[in-house]
Amino acid sequence: MHTFITILIAVLAFGFLIFIHEFGHYITARIFHVTITEFSIGMGPRLFHYTSKKTGIKYSLAAFPIGGFVSMVGEDATTDEAQSDPNSFDKKPAWQRFIITAAGATVNIVAGFLAMILLTAFIDIGGTTVGEFLPPEETGYTVSTEAQGLREGDTILAVNGRSVRISDELVYEVMRKGNQPIDLVVLRDGEKVTLEDVEFPTGVESGQTVGLTDFRVFAVEKTFGRVMQFSWRKSILIVRMVWESLFDLITGRFTFEAVSGPVGITRAIGTAVDYGASTVIYMIVLISINLGLMNLLPIPALDGGRLLTLLFEMITKKRVPAKVEQIINTVGMVALLTLMGVVVVKDLVQWIFL
Repeated sequence: MHTFITILIAVLAFGFLIFIHEFGHYITARIFHVTITEFSIGMGPRLFHYTSKKTGIKYSLAAFPIGGFVSMVGEDATTDEAQSDPNSFDKKPAWQRFIITAAGATVNIVAGFLAMILLTAFIDIGGTTVGEFLPPEETGYTVSTEAQGLREGDTILAVNGRSVRISDELVYEVMRKGNQPIDLVVLRDGEKVTLEDVEFPTGVESGQTVGLTDFRVFAVEKTFGRVMQFSWRKSILIVRMVWESLFDLITGRFTFEAVSGPVGITRAIGTAVDYGASTVIYMIVLISINLGLMNLLPIPALDGGRLLTLLFEMITKKRVPAKVEQIINTVGMVALLTLMGVVVVKDLVQWIFL
């Protein structure tokens, strides 16, 4: 039953995030009067489709909720239909094509931020003031930050020089940098105090040593301003996490084991279900912002790759030849699908055998 609920939540979540992403492309294309032939959620065999008599647009729901598309005349400028249609995508000004291409990722990021505001409004929000320290017999930690000078009531202002204002930022900075002794700046009795070379407990995550906090933080009183501030900082932190995780993967700090596809994300959602609705919603917010950011990467076949060629056109006033762009996108799509296949197999092996 738990597995069924997990898969159902994952399918609904993926379907919704894909829908709003493709809707971003769809609505901006409609605004700029681009001819659209099909709007599909999902990939593979169609389960349902409806063709509007007014617009001629086919609306489809496909079997696999791992993608979607808005098919516009002129995306492939070499077709006869594109050459004869005055409202084809390729005949629109570069700035309009740029907006249409960027709209999907933008909607995912904005939707993630709005959902974060709603989530923050209904849950306790933690600051960076140290509350009670966790007893070693409860955690099994052999290292204590209290023994190194940190006190209950200290408000942690910075970790290794980076400002922290909310509990999520504090936990992330300790996790990322706490595998080695780090410097803390705390506010104590109205004065700033620097604690040097504080050693935190450590654990292993995705094959890497990470720092762990051995204390709880106090919740802060919620006001409209604090909800907005915390939501903004949480969303910006997710952006940082995405980019820094990608950097860590490229530089080898995180191994391929840390990469997850739809199966791995479904497994993570299953874990989140055990912690309650707020954790599941936070996971979906993270996926939405992650999806938007990843689509903006300048990789062929992704929106970011198309944006790069459009930016080149806007700057140089020269268009990348359609056949060249088509070849680049095809190669990129094959590479992405291959990578996705490898990741799915890896996630399935981990789920079944680990």
